[in-house]
Amino acid sequence: MANEPSGSTDAFDLKSIRQLVKLMNENDLAEIDLRNGAQRVRLRKRGSEVVPVVATAPPAFVASAAPPVYATPPAAPTTATAAQPANNYVDVKSPMLGTFYRSPSPDAEPFIQVGSHVDNDSVVCIIEAMKVFNEITADCRGKIVAVLVENAQPVEYGQVLFRVDPTG
Repeated sequence: MANEPSGSTDAFDLKSIRQLVKLMNENDLAEIDLRNGAQRVRLRKRGSEVVPVVATAPPAFVASAAPPVYATPPAAPTTATAAQPANNYVDVKSPMLGTFYRSPSPDAEPFIQVGSHVDNDSVVCIIEAMKVFNEITADCRGKIVAVLVENAQPVEYGQVLFRVDPTG
């Protein structure tokens, strides 16, 4: 895909998407999110099947912090991304294996801190997997009461990253 001719208008053709699905299956990846200019393709596993969520964003989206526009609505949070522990806090868990980053760049402020208020679509961190930087959203509402991972630390699928008080 990086070797696509510059005049190509469809960087994410069917052949490329099939290769991505094969890559996901071979490497047991839960999600792939790629962008090329104003085009974006996001593949997410549900159970054992890969569900493509493809969207073409307007050029303003690429430079803005607005939430993405999906061809299909994102799935509701599952127990893999948000679960209720006994103390009524919501655990925000890693949806993939990778490297955890608290901020968009080394010299930037963290996305959130203890005491920050989050909504379902609030970006709380980035997880890098195979040179792809994936923005992770809270998928819940409330106040951050704990950050359980250090910056640039490797994380595993399902590892608790943050604890959120839904009443905060």
